[in-house]
Amino acid sequence: MIVQSDRSILLETDNPAFEDARDALSAFAELLKSPEHIHTYRVTPLSLWNAAAAGMKAATIIEALRRFSKYEVPQNVIADVEDNIARYGQLKLFKDEKGQLVLESQNTSLIMELLNQRPLQPFITGSPDRTRIYVKPSDRGNAKCALIKLGFPVEDLAGYVSGAPLELALRETTLSGHPFALRRYQIESVDAFYMHGSNYGGSGVVALPCGAGKTIVGIGVIHALQTHTLILTTNTVALRQWKNELLDKTTLTPDQIGEYSGDTKEIKPITIATYQILTYRKAKDSPFIHFGLFDEGNWGLILYDEVHLLPAPVFRATATLQARRRLGLTATLVREDAREEDVFSLIGPKKYDVPWKVLEKQGWIAQAICTELRVRLPEEERFRYAIASKRDKFRIASTNPVKDALCEELIERHHDDNVLLIGQYIDQLKLLTKRFNAPLITGRTPTKERERLYGAFRNGEIRLLIVSKVANFAIDLPDANVAIQVSGTFGSRQEEAQRLGRILRPKANGGVARFYSLVSKDTCDQDYSVKRQLFLTEQGYRYEILNAEAY
Repeated sequence: MIVQSDRSILLETDNPAFEDARDALSAFAELLKSPEHIHTYRVTPLSLWNAAAAGMKAATIIEALRRFSKYEVPQNVIADVEDNIARYGQLKLFKDEKGQLVLESQNTSLIMELLNQRPLQPFITGSPDRTRIYVKPSDRGNAKCALIKLGFPVEDLAGYVSGAPLELALRETTLSGHPFALRRYQIESVDAFYMHGSNYGGSGVVALPCGAGKTIVGIGVIHALQTHTLILTTNTVALRQWKNELLDKTTLTPDQIGEYSGDTKEIKPITIATYQILTYRKAKDSPFIHFGLFDEGNWGLILYDEVHLLPAPVFRATATLQARRRLGLTATLVREDAREEDVFSLIGPKKYDVPWKVLEKQGWIAQAICTELRVRLPEEERFRYAIASKRDKFRIASTNPVKDALCEELIERHHDDNVLLIGQYIDQLKLLTKRFNAPLITGRTPTKERERLYGAFRNGEIRLLIVSKVANFAIDLPDANVAIQVSGTFGSRQEEAQRLGRILRPKANGGVARFYSLVSKDTCDQDYSVKRQLFLTEQGYRYEILNAEAY
């Protein structure tokens, strides 16, 4: 690899030492992009603090850089590694013998500096000496957020409440009759989070590709902790999938699992709630009615599914939940609002991740071929597009009627496959529903009807399902092998990754998944498409770009 003074690292994929170098880098550097021949990483303060939180020493990182580097490692990179690793652990948060929350450092100058930092002052109550600062217990998370923004990550050793005990075991054979055991990377994920139950574990994020079994990692953590757990999900369908997985793969019984949603409000040893119900309030300036759920159970673990979607109010509430263990699950920590540092402070450091292409090579997720098909905008639409506002331009380009005919060609080509047709604009999807006489799922589709349609798709009664953005997340459709995206949410990298993820479950016949993105040529639709694809191309996926007329 080539380590550069701007803290970027270029890694050759064709070198015999590639896999060893990649495994070493993944522990302390962020993967920026991974196309065919050269992968690019960057060493950042956050990536180094994640490494330090996992127990890595500066000497280990520097030795890895020197061992795999073709050229001398720049001195400023070495200094940066030493400085940032040293910063993690300079500040330790713990409870003293009186049970007070204390921020401690042997660096007395640092303590004096922090006492005079205005962003920190609302969360502290004073200093008994030159090595300690008292922190308000209710502001444990807020103080950590303020400190990381000041460049001083906190090693949080204040511990967790145990939560009410809950006995459960993992099944060796699922209720559906299949052998069950955690895969190696799932076991590693659980171990990296649990850390033998010590205060060095218990909070953090596990990032695994869509289709790689993040739910199973969550079940593994619940089994390791044996405690009452609150699980937060993106929607009611995902909530019920969690419930079914828990019943199928553990010895938990239906009366031990509660649903807390718009339909039902039960609090049980395992309670599964939606983000929507937690953030519901009667008016914009009213309190959040259901936030009491965080305190109504004696939770030993709070599990955030699709943690990259965490709504701002739940972020804020999580600042007060630092005494409970917290696990975030995600396919990508990419947030369009760049709040990854908040995830680090409030949920915890990234404990484990695996590049998508690695699990593809191992056969745990399906191989996927991504194709962007560009279509012309008809002359009458081109005139409307020319005089439209920026937002209207995107809608006109996204709902280009030429895409409808192309959808028909693709659906005919894949008539023996299980096809998801995905879009952003409901009017567009309704027209496609009439054209293909296929069912449509939107945010307005009742939960029972959604579950019926997903079930019919899984068992083969339906081969074509049209879905809006409600299907972006946490929907388990293992046999879907073709996705056609007719429109998306501007340049959302996160959405593109989630939509590809709908078809990445490994196929029983070992077949390849196909992901088509239909784009109006020479419009903002094409410009946003480049941004949308960025995360996936960085993970190593190739987009074949073709003119639809030639396809």
